Amino acid sequence: MVTEKSNASGYAVIFENAGRNWSAYVPDLPGCITTGKTLEDTRKNIAEAIQAHIAFLRRHGDPVPEPTTRAALRNRRLNGK
Repeated sequence: MVTEKSNASGYAVIFENAGRNWSAYVPDLPGCITTGKTLEDTRKNIAEAIQAHIAFLRRHGDPVPEPTTRAALRNRRLNGK
């Protein structure tokens, strides 16, 4: 799993390796998810999904949640030390 804060939106994004592809979701935007063949594809797709999700909320008069989730990536050594 890879976590990062989207520079453009400020929303935390969770990326998961699904074996044959990648998936991503935004905890602060329920239903904002995507997949991609590669991690880079998935990064591009989630950026587009965030924009589309926010546009949909605004178009329908729904509130846009503020980014509140914080994520950190803790590095682990492969040799266990």
